[in-house]
Amino acid sequence: MPLPPAQPRRLLHTRQVRYEGFARDDGLYDIEATLLDTKTFGFEVIGERAWEPGEPVHGMAIRLVIDDALIVHDIEVSMDHIPHSECLGARQPMRSIIGCSLRKGWRQAIDERLGKVLGCAHLRELLFNMGTVAFQTLSRRLNQAQEGAGKPPLPMGGCLAWDPAGPLVARTYPQFHIKAGTGQA
Repeated sequence: MPLPPAQPRRLLHTRQVRYEGFARDDGLYDIEATLLDTKTFGFEVIGERAWEPGEPVHGMAIRLVIDDALIVHDIEVSMDHIPHSECLGARQPMRSIIGCSLRKGWRQAIDERLGKVLGCAHLRELLFNMGTVAFQTLSRRLNQAQEGAGKPPLPMGGCLAWDPAGPLVARTYPQFHIKAGTGQA
């Protein structure tokens, strides 16, 4: 269902974000994220420079290399468009995420290693959602492993639709369905 019609307005800023997940020939996976910020008007950052309408203010990309246990093996960062030369200093600290798991604790690992002045706010924003993209990329494989171990599917309990006491779980995974209010199957 689309949003209701908006009041009369004019576009000022556009942020385009794209995430993609790839299976590599070597058995690992690439999770890639890109961010592009543009404005519809020219502006100047005092002490820096002026931007023309439509010229990228931020143009950044991240590639995580992960395994099927969702452990980060490598990370590459591109910062083609930045508003300040100091921003480039945020690339190297990103390597501190190597060895981290995109499972439980991913956001905490990002905050601990790259939070506040340790990193770039825009790169952190991209990293946060790369965990979800990794799960989506490997969801079939991860859920097959869960089923093989007799465990519920990974999304169960993570949102309204996957409520263990809800109709979706009752329909699709009755063995894990819990009767509302009882805590029991």
